[in-house]
Amino acid sequence: MGNVDLLSSVLAKTGDVVEGVRTDQLGLPTPCDTYDVEALVNHIVGWLQVFEAGRHDRSYEGDAKDYRCGADPAGEFRSAAAGLVAGWEEHGFDGQVGVTGGKMPAEQVFSMTVIEFLTHGWDLAVATGQPVPFTEQEAEEVLARAEATLPPKFRGEGMPFAPIVPVAEGASAVDRMVAFMGREPGARPESSGPESS
Repeated sequence: MGNVDLLSSVLAKTGDVVEGVRTDQLGLPTPCDTYDVEALVNHIVGWLQVFEAGRHDRSYEGDAKDYRCGADPAGEFRSAAAGLVAGWEEHGFDGQVGVTGGKMPAEQVFSMTVIEFLTHGWDLAVATGQPVPFTEQEAEEVLARAEATLPPKFRGEGMPFAPIVPVAEGASAVDRMVAFMGREPGARPESSGPESS
């Protein structure tokens, strides 16, 4: 799968999960301990706009952690997703891309992007009782990027990423991917809501 196809597919599926969130689910917990559903949606949409601005050599105005969605989070997500995909198509994968004040190699930023949105798409789907939409091929490709991008020094208490969760031999690529990102593949947050089982 080509880079643009991978990104486009992951973002389209994550956008569908964002659209599937009901208003009565906004206060539910998620596998990402620091966020409830509403905060995770804000995080997802805000950071997508950061990545979109960077790929177009613009500075994102403000701080993504302060971003709050309007009445149509899925629409905001899809608009930024279309702009981001167009940016990669136009500018390619060479050179540097600016994100949050610094510049990094374009391929590294791309890897960060697909890792971010597959992982949080999974978080949001699990939290709201939606089917996890990502394919094994997508998960394998994103996992390979995650393994090459996230060194052990960034894991553990006080670090951005949790330790890798062990999985059984023969686990699916999706399970191996989220376990690499510190999630329990079979876990479901408590209080997932009446229609979320």
